[in-house]
Amino acid sequence: MVLRHIARPLLASWFVASGVQAARRPGEHVQAARQGSGLVTKALGAEPLSDKQVTTLVRAHGVAIAAAGTLLALGKAPRTSALALALLTVPLAVVNQPFTASDATREERAQRFVGNLGAIGAALIAGVDTEGRPGISWRVQQARAARVAAREARAAARAAA
Repeated sequence: MVLRHIARPLLASWFVASGVQAARRPGEHVQAARQGSGLVTKALGAEPLSDKQVTTLVRAHGVAIAAAGTLLALGKAPRTSALALALLTVPLAVVNQPFTASDATREERAQRFVGNLGAIGAALIAGVDTEGRPGISWRVQQARAARVAAREARAAARAAA
């Protein structure tokens, strides 16, 4: 109950704000995205992305985060939107990891990295919260139990006849 009415919109607000900010001002994120996309394209053996492509990628990523955050805040498909937010935040954590940074930027990147890890964790917790309703595994177990009970009832009816 509390998660749905208070915590979920609070969690979503961080994602919405950061997504809108990235979509409106992609220039602040382009350098980090360029480094991350450079690693991916190099690993794939593809040509590096142009500045325009990286900017478009940053904007699209920001819009996706803002949209999923809005859905989470409104309670529309909350588990799906929370898990989408966790997945969308992984590239940010990878790009901001401080382990390969120079000493000058290591502290700043470490703070962003830890913040991204916290956001991923919070989104995962929100994504697995069933709000007291049965989850998929419970429903599958109940369906199996119903099939077994029906099979046993048919067998008992045949034996009695």
